[in-house]
Amino acid sequence: MLILAFDTATDLATSALVADGVTLGERVTRPQALLADVDALLAAAGVAPSDLTGLVVGTGPGSFTGTRIGLAVARGLALSLALPVAGVSTLDALAAAAPDAFPVVDARRGEVFVPGPRAVRPEELVVPAGSICVGDGARRYRDLLAAHGAVIPPDDSDLHVPRASLHAAVASAFGSADGIEPVYVREPDAKRWVG
Repeated sequence: MLILAFDTATDLATSALVADGVTLGERVTRPQALLADVDALLAAAGVAPSDLTGLVVGTGPGSFTGTRIGLAVARGLALSLALPVAGVSTLDALAAAAPDAFPVVDARRGEVFVPGPRAVRPEELVVPAGSICVGDGARRYRDLLAAHGAVIPPDDSDLHVPRASLHAAVASAFGSADGIEPVYVREPDAKRWVG
């Protein structure tokens, strides 16, 4: 299979082109650059969009807007290219980065998203013994988590990036893009301000 995978749920957007489990190319930029990244990946590999056989999209939790960008692109590409799609949680992809990885995604508002999925205050987070906290939330709350005994890789470690190639590796159930739903743990910030 020739898979195009991407995740835009965090401040870093990742995209990858994966052929039969081998990563042909991977990019890390911003969610707003996703389509340019996809175009660059396809061009670098010398393949056309019509050569793709499936899509994998990150479903969050993370930024409401970022997650919606990824889902909209996945639905548009799936419809125009008649491709099956698999959705993979951003937390699951981060957890696949290393044995004993415990994903911690910055949820803003003084919270983090963790497996469950659920949103918790970092000071209330109980990390399983022997776990390595990974993700932008682990970087942001490094000192607080470390004070509670958590192990966090250096800030520049790739373990903190929800790599699209990991999404492709974790993906299992491909189907209609209409069946892919975002993982929302709480209401978007905008809803709090609307009556």
